[in-house]
This record gives sequence, structure tokens and C-alpha cells, in this order.
Amino acid sequence: MSSANQTKKQRSGFIWQLLENRKASVGAVLILFFVLLGLVGPVLVKGDASAFVGPPHQPPSSEFLFGTTGQGQDVLAQTIVGARTSLVVGFVTGFAVMAIGALVGMTAGFFGGWLDSVLSFITNVFLIIPGLPMAVVIAAYLQPGPVTIGLVLVITGWAWNARVLRSQILSLREKDFVLAAVVSGEGRLRIIFREILPNMTSLLMSGFISATVYAIGAQVGLEFLGIGDVSVVTWGTNLYWASNNAALLTGAWWTVVPTGVCVALVGFALVLVNFAIDEITNPRLRAERSWTQLLKSHDLEGGSSTPVVRNIGN
Repeated sequence: MSSANQTKKQRSGFIWQLLENRKASVGAVLILFFVLLGLVGPVLVKGDASAFVGPPHQPPSSEFLFGTTGQGQDVLAQTIVGARTSLVVGFVTGFAVMAIGALVGMTAGFFGGWLDSVLSFITNVFLIIPGLPMAVVIAAYLQPGPVTIGLVLVITGWAWNARVLRSQILSLREKDFVLAAVVSGEGRLRIIFREILPNMTSLLMSGFISATVYAIGAQVGLEFLGIGDVSVVTWGTNLYWASNNAALLTGAWWTVVPTGVCVALVGFALVLVNFAIDEITNPRLRAERSWTQLLKSHDLEGGSSTPVVRNIGN
């Protein structure tokens, strides 16, 4: 079997296991729901989400299901409309962080030499700089808005992925299939993209999910602090205006809870998918899951002692 066919078989097997995993299924359903909410939701909202539609701090009612803000805006409309911007910033930033980290890490690990030394030095510099203070300083000097927030998060977030992927490629480049490709005269780029990269698919996916969780949380946090365009409706600016209008001091919990729950559910869904990827790709977790399934099939339970499972007749 050629390396290409073997890689394709492994990839299809990974996707099938991911689809069968319960954590991945629950996480994927939640992510799909919020993606559809971001795509279709703003179309279903009547009028401008920033418009004043009722008395300030009106509690949830049949007229306003999620109540109104301290400025008389519909909380439900702002929660729905804010999903699009926050999710776009989160996913685009997560992809950019993963892509830059992969480019720097794989280049440093595969080519080595002076290039590895330079890129590793730059990566280490970004790793030791505190991310949040650096993001606050950069965002304060740029034009406020979602694009600026995304750019700041990319600048401050790519280094960790680069470090992890560099370590992985240092291990993979010494494998037999890579050495065989080098001996056969294949080009470096072909070796990277055809031999090494497919074997890092699960790590890249995990890095993308982790970067997206970081991006969504950091974007909401920065905008909550007022670093952003507060005139744009996002989940972060929703929390900013709730805090600015003293929502918790006045007992207007409904201006905080919907956005907070949405952010928590998106993060929870992404973490579930990340856990599922780890369960599928981590050999130790795979072995533990297989052992647990074997014990259940024989009506046994794991404990402090090691049970012996014997198949009669084999």
C-alpha cells in the first residue's frame, strides 16, 4: 500500500471515529446551532438591534423574551446579532493563529540550522510576553473594531502553536517514511505537505480549536474592558454596556446571562470536540477506552485490582 493510500485510509478512519464519538457529536451540534444563529439570526431580527424599543431594564416578558437593556434595547436581538461578529472573529482568528503557528513551527523544525534558531528565538520572545497586557497596549493604539481585535489576538496568540508543532515535526522528520522520501529525491515542500502534514492533522485540528476558544474568550474579554468599537453589536460589547449600565447593581441579570451563556456554550462545544480528538488520537486514552469496553462486555468493573478477562474456547 502506498503512503498516499495509507494516509487517506487513516484520515477516513479518523473522521469516522470522530463522527461516532459522543462528545464530538454533542459539540458539533452546538457549534452548528450557533453558526446557523450567526448566519440566519440577524436576518430574522426585525429592525436595528441597537434601536430603543422599550423601557430600560425591562425584565423578560411576552413582549421582550430576554428583557431590555439599560438603554431600552432588545436583549434577544442583541444576543442574536452579536453572535455573527463574535463567531467570525473567533473562527477567523483561530484559523490565522493555527496557520501562522504551523508555518513558523514546521519551517523551524524541518529545515533546522540558523533558520530554526532565528524562528525559535522570535517564538520564545512572544511566549514570555504577557498576552493580555500586550493585547491591551496594541489595541489602544489601533483603530477600534472587530478587525483590530482579531489582529491583536493573532499577534499575541500564534507562538504557542508554533512551539508545539515544531516539537512534533522534529519527531516526525526522523521517521522511516520521511527518510525514505528524502532518499527517493522528493522535494522538501512535497515531503512537508504530502508526508508530514497529513500525520499532523489531529494536532492541527486540536490547535485550531484551542486557538478559537482563546480568540472568542479574549475578544469578549477585551471588548468587555472597552477596548473595541462599542457601537458594534457583539457579545463583548453587550457585556460592556451591561456593566456600564450597572446591570448587576440594579438586579438586571437578564442583560448579562444570555450573552454569558452563549459564550460558555460555544466554548463548551469546542472543548468537547477537542476532548474527542484527544481521545481518538491519544494512544493511552484509546487503550483505556478499549479496556473499559472489554470489561463492560464481560460485566466487569475496573478497580484497584487488575481483572483478568479470559475468552473460553480461544
